[in-house]
Amino acid sequence: MRLKIAKPKITDKLATLLLWAAALFIIGLLIWFLVFILKRGIPYLNLQFFTGPDGVGAQLFNSFYILFLSLLFSLPIGIGAGIYLAEYAPQNKLTDLIRLSVECLASVPSIVFGLFGMIIFVNVLGLGYTILGGAATLALLNLPILVRVTEGSLRSVPESYREASLALGATMWQTLRKVILPTAMPGIVTGITLVAGRALGETAILIFTAGMNVSRNLFDINPMAAGETLAVHLYAVKANPLPGTNADAIADGTAALLIIVVLIFNLVLSLPSRLLERRLNGSKQ
Repeated sequence: MRLKIAKPKITDKLATLLLWAAALFIIGLLIWFLVFILKRGIPYLNLQFFTGPDGVGAQLFNSFYILFLSLLFSLPIGIGAGIYLAEYAPQNKLTDLIRLSVECLASVPSIVFGLFGMIIFVNVLGLGYTILGGAATLALLNLPILVRVTEGSLRSVPESYREASLALGATMWQTLRKVILPTAMPGIVTGITLVAGRALGETAILIFTAGMNVSRNLFDINPMAAGETLAVHLYAVKANPLPGTNADAIADGTAALLIIVVLIFNLVLSLPSRLLERRLNGSKQ
């Protein structure tokens, strides 16, 4: 009898040990990866690196500008579609088909979106390699993820919240705006953070749609200008280094800058989400 009891305990301890070992290995690998890149690239991050002849100031601006435009296009549609599917859509074959289509789009490789954007925005619409074309294609990449995250966050809100609000005489729109969305907001913000981080590091889409050149103006807000970003610049420097330039130094500095930008951006978006989540949990208690 004691042997039967002891075996599950030993198995449980071994499984726990293996899970901790796997988690520590992944964390250690991530830390080593970050330290390796930052150690090589940070020494090159100076004013000349941003404003010099081979500086990346324009690419840094383009990265955020394209990200801003892509979120401007995708957030209203993605969040609106997620709200519709979670709160208003009836359970029928049409909504099942919509969900299936969203799942399929979320699994499509980014290079396919890039080729689609090149055909539609660059060639058919005649936009050429522009910031607008790159942002529109990135928005298509973000849409299925935003729909899935929004629907999942709204469905995670307990049904009792809806029932209590409606029982007090609130309309469905008031319940959605004042009860459901605030409760689901931390999850939605987390999804937006993931989408934004992915967009900042995207290369395949932007090579085919925004191009590999930058405007002569440092902060060019013209959406029809060329839109090389930091990630695309890193690829271009390593794939086709220009004669007379220190390609390795530019690549190391760009990689370090890209990682720093993504980390800071994720931190800035994650902190309000965490504070809101704690505030909601505190109000529940």
